[in-house]
Amino acid sequence: MIRAELERNNREQISNREQRSNREQRNGLLGSESDSLEERASHQTERDSLFNYGKLQTYLDDESIEEIWINSPNRIFIAKNGTSHLAPIIISAQEIRDITERMLAWSGRRVDLSKPFVDARLPDGARLHVVIPDITAEYWALNIRKRILRAFSLSDLVAANSVSEEVATVLTEIVGCKVNILVSGATHAGKTTILNSLLGALPPRSRLITLEEVFELTPRVADHVALQIRQENLEGNGEVSLRTLVREALRMRPNYLVIGEVRGAEALDLLLALNSGIPGMASIHANSADDALRKITALPLLAGQNIVREFALEAVRENIDIVIHCKQDRNNVRRIVDVALVNKRSAGNSLSSESLFHWDGVRYQVGRIDFDAFPKLIEIKRSILTLLKNSANAHVRKAE
Repeated sequence: MIRAELERNNREQISNREQRSNREQRNGLLGSESDSLEERASHQTERDSLFNYGKLQTYLDDESIEEIWINSPNRIFIAKNGTSHLAPIIISAQEIRDITERMLAWSGRRVDLSKPFVDARLPDGARLHVVIPDITAEYWALNIRKRILRAFSLSDLVAANSVSEEVATVLTEIVGCKVNILVSGATHAGKTTILNSLLGALPPRSRLITLEEVFELTPRVADHVALQIRQENLEGNGEVSLRTLVREALRMRPNYLVIGEVRGAEALDLLLALNSGIPGMASIHANSADDALRKITALPLLAGQNIVREFALEAVRENIDIVIHCKQDRNNVRRIVDVALVNKRSAGNSLSSESLFHWDGVRYQVGRIDFDAFPKLIEIKRSILTLLKNSANAHVRKAE
């Protein structure tokens, strides 16, 4: 009797365990399938978030927006047609940091307490600048400058109303003479765009080496090597400066050497490279062509006390041939407003230039040039004078 009762209890326990095991297996299968779906969704979200910048993405996709900057979670601004507007969004401080880190992950650069500033490039070519506390008072500060005008040749600038067809033709001839060109202008004046377009006029078999803090130039040149600086690592080693890049580029057999923007002592290395017979170009922040000459003369002095002003002055006079100044007007049109030739005959402690073309607000005025003072342009003197004459005649016909 007792044995029969024990056997019945054992059978019930076994049956209960089997039923429980079957339920667990079914739940496990369903759970693993559910987990698989959740994992796939999670991976997709991670992939999307890596190339999607949250609430900023709408403004990044909007081609009418020129620049985006963040001062704080509720102070996010955008620029359209040269005018700033407060964006109707709020982004938390943590989300700002997350978005910034995703942007920097693509470029391979970092920002931290030991390196509180960083410049980087986004996949679409926009330029990112970041500053973090305690350099800023409380929040991370971001500036994203987008590439609005994409020009690869001087004809693209003509189409954008940034230069006339006659001036573009003359500039094409000038670039072919292997002269050294300095592109100047204020922030947002279009210096990089104009520099990029000038590079499109290089002879077909040119070997071009470009040196930049952040990759921005995209010249359509078959034989082109682009170099950019590198930050130091966490141990404070591994930094590569523009000055180092200039020296290394000279070993790469360049036909043309270009520095995206001259800001400091690398101006000395550029002038020395140009003095070796390698033609080049660079851009510089300045309010006029004459200011650009004064600034490019002062920057080499930052290289050390052994560099004197007289040496820098003579180096600029001998190695900079043309200054192309650009400006953004009140209608937000970015335009070349001055093409100035550096006078090689000037003496003393100052530099002088003569305007080949100058924009008066309506049309380009043609300057009176003594070509004997500009030896590199002698070989195209006739073609330039013909173009200038045709340009003048066209203006007369329009006036009639």
